[in-house]
Amino acid sequence: MAYVIKMDSITKIYQMGEVKVHALRGIDFKVNEGEFVSIMGPSGSGKSTLMNLLGCLDTPSSGEYFLEGINVNSLNKKQLADIRNHKIGFVFQGFNLLPRTSALENVELPLIYDRRGRIKNPRKAALEALDKVGIADRGHHQPNQLSGGEQQRVAIARALVNNPAIILADEPTGNIDTLTSVDVMTVFQKLNNEGITIILVTHERDIASYARRIVKIRDGKVRKEIIEENPRDAKKDLEELKKGQAFEEEIQ
Repeated sequence: MAYVIKMDSITKIYQMGEVKVHALRGIDFKVNEGEFVSIMGPSGSGKSTLMNLLGCLDTPSSGEYFLEGINVNSLNKKQLADIRNHKIGFVFQGFNLLPRTSALENVELPLIYDRRGRIKNPRKAALEALDKVGIADRGHHQPNQLSGGEQQRVAIARALVNNPAIILADEPTGNIDTLTSVDVMTVFQKLNNEGITIILVTHERDIASYARRIVKIRDGKVRKEIIEENPRDAKKDLEELKKGQAFEEEIQ
């Protein structure tokens, strides 16, 4: 199976005045095509720095990063922007949707700004992406007319619309409740089952356990990797949570 991501001896050092901060200290990290990987670590562990490097939002101080065989270190700013637009789909904690724009238009936006114009019918592609995440019927609603879970589904659809090599999800359940979080994880598991490569950063062990591999980072190094032979089933957990919620409402 081909590597989508391959990092060799990656370091990242920030200069804070006269002090050097070693955020990453020799990371070796590989992701196969079609994997679902969670990255966990406490505050200051380096997981956010690693996510920025994976997303080509920053460059390493040393080491090599290959994305679909392309040596990212050798790219200029314009080439990095093209990589971000064509090969990476981003999902953020805060949704980052334009407030006065419909869900459909939010999803369509990356295609409108695609200089190459690879996708000839952006509206059709956006509708298909919304359908993949189960929210096609809410396409004409603005973000303030959608629940938190629905907004995150729109954000996931926007990440999908360019047919990226990977989806990077940075704390995607951080702003929503437990029931909605599990609902969002059903979407990620469905997409992964369809062959989409997903890397998710989270500090929640329960959320991480929906992935097939968990990578634990501390002090800028990979400290442990766990292979989940039987990841938690988000769809099943969601059904159980809904049953529990219905029972609580019934007895009140």
